[in-house]
Amino acid sequence: MSLRIVVTVKYVPDATGDRHFADDLTVDRDDVDGLLSELDEYAVEQALQISENSDDDVEITVLTVGPEDAKDALRKALSMGADKAIHVEDDDLHGTDALGTSLVLAKAVEKAGYDLVISGMASTDGTMGVVPALLAERLGVPQVTLLSEVSVEDGTVKGRRDGDAASEQLEASLPAVVSVTDQSGEARYPSFKGIMAAKKKPVQSWDLSDLDIEAEEVGLEGAYTVVDAAAERPARTAGTIVKDEGEGGKQLAEYLASQKFI
Repeated sequence: MSLRIVVTVKYVPDATGDRHFADDLTVDRDDVDGLLSELDEYAVEQALQISENSDDDVEITVLTVGPEDAKDALRKALSMGADKAIHVEDDDLHGTDALGTSLVLAKAVEKAGYDLVISGMASTDGTMGVVPALLAERLGVPQVTLLSEVSVEDGTVKGRRDGDAASEQLEASLPAVVSVTDQSGEARYPSFKGIMAAKKKPVQSWDLSDLDIEAEEVGLEGAYTVVDAAAERPARTAGTIVKDEGEGGKQLAEYLASQKFI
């Protein structure tokens, strides 16, 4: 038997960089370095672990939607050990929101062929966390989200979801969509051998026409959500210093009360 896993990954602005909005109030991705979303590294890791623990032939495809530079995210995933990659790139995708992204991903996943889709719990730029559920709905398959542990056996995906007060054991028959949290296991670092091998692995490039998607369905024109206004975060001001000359505790309590912390 064979198991086809598609891992959705995203190329995001480096959170340590100076991020801001462009003139059209979309995220300016040109003036800041990008990288594979850290939360998606956990999804790649779980796919690799499923492959290593499976008696079946497992093929891992990493899929991203984004500009030319998004290939860097694919190369990172390939160097970790994924088998091949798909890059959906089209100028009309600029400004696409979560709903539009789920449409593009669903079409690409269907075209690629799959048994299991694995996603990170959210992207580190938008942090919405809704795309895995939207993707499952569009594909018409079960979703098992926010897993801290995941495995596949006999056509069934199983996992543990940890909540604040309890943990749940969940399962779904394949095909299915799952998302994993940052508690699912540390993602491996690419080895030198993996980095060199990634250069020879196939990367397919598709655009909207390849997926039978009209430009009006995605991008800013097709977005269900828009940013109306944005303002830069105020510069950090000097903190309040409480000098303890016998009544430091009282002054601190008064300050905390005035800020409604207590």
